[in-house]
Amino acid sequence: MTNNFIVTLKKNTPDVETKKFLDSVHRVGGSIEHEFDIIKGYTIKLPDVLKLNKLKEQHSDVIQNVEEDKEVHTN
Repeated sequence: MTNNFIVTLKKNTPDVETKKFLDSVHRVGGSIEHEFDIIKGYTIKLPDVLKLNKLKEQHSDVIQNVEEDKEVHTN
């Protein structure tokens, strides 16, 4: 089962660190589904939640926030 997550990197993350993060997503079998323009953020698809934990450990110094990408409903 694949899972989608929105990952926001810290605003001051150097391009070289951003590239390392994106390369890591591909290395764990994930993909970049969307890149945001206004913020340094990405929607990523991962084959397994455990892969997310690995990414968070490897890139904890540049990741600002991670949340599951899911539908939001209003009443």
